[in-house]
Amino acid sequence: MSWNTQRLRQALVLVLVGSFSVLLFAGHRLKQDAPPIPAKVVSSSGETLIAEGEIAAGQNVWQAMGGMEVGSVWGHGSYVAPDWTADYLHREITIILDQFAQKTGGGRFADLPKEQQAALRERLRETMRSNRYDAVSDTVTISPERARAFRDLEAHYGALFREGRREFAIPAGAQPDAKKLHLLTAFFFWSAWAASTDRPGLSGISYTNNWPHEPTIGNTVTGDAVVWTGVSIIALLAGIAAMVWWRAARKPVATDKEPPADDPLLNARLTPSQKSALAYFAVVVLLFLVQIVMGVISAHYGVEGDGFYGIPLSRWLPYVITRTWHTQLGIFWIATAWLAAGLFVAPAIGGGDPPGQRLGVHVLLGALVVVVGGSMAGQWLSIMNRFGDDTMRFYFGHSGYEYIDLGRGFQIALLVGLFLWVGLVLRAVLPALRRPDESRGLLFLFVLSALAIAGFYGAALGYGHHTHLAVAEYWRWWVVHLWVEGFFEVFATVVFAFLFARLGLLEAQTTERAVTLSATIYLSGGVIGTLHHLYFTGSPPMIMALGAVFSALEVVPLVFIGYEAWEHLQLSQHKSWVQKYRYPIYFFVAVAFWNAVGAGLFGFMINPPVALYFMQGLNTTPVHGHAALFGVYGMLGLALTLFCLRAAAPARIWNEKLLAWSFWLMNIGLLAMVLLSLLPVGLLQTKASVEVGYWYARSPEFMQTSLMNTLRWLRVVGDTLFGFGALCFVVFAASLLRRPSQLVGTANNEASGATA
Repeated sequence: MSWNTQRLRQALVLVLVGSFSVLLFAGHRLKQDAPPIPAKVVSSSGETLIAEGEIAAGQNVWQAMGGMEVGSVWGHGSYVAPDWTADYLHREITIILDQFAQKTGGGRFADLPKEQQAALRERLRETMRSNRYDAVSDTVTISPERARAFRDLEAHYGALFREGRREFAIPAGAQPDAKKLHLLTAFFFWSAWAASTDRPGLSGISYTNNWPHEPTIGNTVTGDAVVWTGVSIIALLAGIAAMVWWRAARKPVATDKEPPADDPLLNARLTPSQKSALAYFAVVVLLFLVQIVMGVISAHYGVEGDGFYGIPLSRWLPYVITRTWHTQLGIFWIATAWLAAGLFVAPAIGGGDPPGQRLGVHVLLGALVVVVGGSMAGQWLSIMNRFGDDTMRFYFGHSGYEYIDLGRGFQIALLVGLFLWVGLVLRAVLPALRRPDESRGLLFLFVLSALAIAGFYGAALGYGHHTHLAVAEYWRWWVVHLWVEGFFEVFATVVFAFLFARLGLLEAQTTERAVTLSATIYLSGGVIGTLHHLYFTGSPPMIMALGAVFSALEVVPLVFIGYEAWEHLQLSQHKSWVQKYRYPIYFFVAVAFWNAVGAGLFGFMINPPVALYFMQGLNTTPVHGHAALFGVYGMLGLALTLFCLRAAAPARIWNEKLLAWSFWLMNIGLLAMVLLSLLPVGLLQTKASVEVGYWYARSPEFMQTSLMNTLRWLRVVGDTLFGFGALCFVVFAASLLRRPSQLVGTANNEASGATA
């Protein structure tokens, strides 16, 4: 171990300790400064509109109905139905202005002379922005006009969720209970109140930093958003300049080496637990296929609303269910691929199976099936209003929070399963940890990243049954940003580095230094950069400052992603047995491409505060989401799957024509999906959000225009290409996995000419 390696490890530890200290402090401040949830909301005439506990209960009703999977609140959620915060706020404004107009002797506000309209808008602004929350009595007092608007909107949302709305993909009977509809309206009122009422001590700035854009009441971009957008761009340019300087100044250190004469894995025999771990990849393929089907249906609901090419599918599978399963299964199959890779690689590292390893692998697989199947069933029961008790819903139904949609019971089961996985991996690699050799440092990184995967899902337990929405959002993004986007990527990078080193293609010690440096640079921006998701979720301005700067720094290491891609592409071009591994390597090259485009380019497109202020929750978000989640993490999962299947039978002949079709169709399809449909729809929505208001960008009046419908239908092109590519991959993988005796046989048996 060189001093250079030691310093890199120290730098990684320092970055982790410092970054998480800042992140935890930010969470503490967010909890202190979150918008208050009043015990009561009363009118100035003394009428009680919302009684004690009804806002929190309304949040639970919203969660039980699917929460973020049916529209959004504060910009976070799905895209077909409205953002309920913006929708409530704009409807409330319209109702109040008409009341003001009637009291002046006129008719509708829109019919008044412009001078009168200006005067009434100023009166409205004073009505909406004045913070009339009394902390002593824990009460919000609103004007009679706002009280009447609440009653009108209670009737509006009651009719909407009872009768359904095709344009929003909300079926009839989504919520038939009158009491729950009152609670739901109370929750929508509170989210809009927090978005339009001045935060104490900050004149003209609401609890949500003036989100959504609603110029009628002065909800416009804040000075903080403008300043920190500028600073984030400067930080990005400075970071890129520093990286270029560092790259130019350092001496190039080759991590690759001439491959050995024969495949080091050629005569290896699989252990019993490795053979069992191959079953996980069958689960990966199945979940991948189901996720694609759910994605196709969900995308179609965005156009047809209540059916699938005339079939009234929403009666049994409403949009909120298909979208829940689509997003959740994406996490499940990707995570399963990575967990399977860990279980497959660990015995090869340690030199064999410890006692009971195969049984543990089977138990974990059974637990995974229970969590996946049970959580999906519970979510369906929740959405279909089959849970009479909300406590049962909380534990076994729908959480209401996107990407962690599982009920609490299944979240706990998944966390236990992850630690079981860590235990299985650790006990298998323990003999290697005790052996001093050149790959020991890389092995320590492998173990630490595995521990991080298990531990950071625990953040999902940070919110409780009645946790404030702002606090729940903080913990949710720990899971989505740190668990999914952070430590899983570090783990996958380490696994690939270790596999390449084991194949004799990379030098272990220099690769360890490269991986440690890469993780340090990435996490130095990535951990605190989590806060960029929380600009407008009831957080104080300091969250915006930290999130803007450090999320910009996340993009910096992606500048040199081309070097990584080129190095891996060169590995695939060796004219020896290494050619057999070229498609796993090609998928890893695709990861580098989508890291630069999906995570870097499209990620920074929406990250700066001013950009996100107008874009949050529009179709610009799934541009980044699809390109980064599948492009980076999905491709990583497929690459790991292929690598393990190849390592299981190095001599087996693959049908690479089918694999080539799969690779190119999925990548071209994903690019077409983004460029032909999602991106133009999102940019046109952004223009509408800037020129009119955020509510309009999400409204059916805008989304159902002929141009927007045409652009949304164009998604079929990319979806079809991607779907055929995915089907090719499924057929290819299934052709290997359906003949396990050939797949796990010895090299001599496989060399007899078995074809895929």
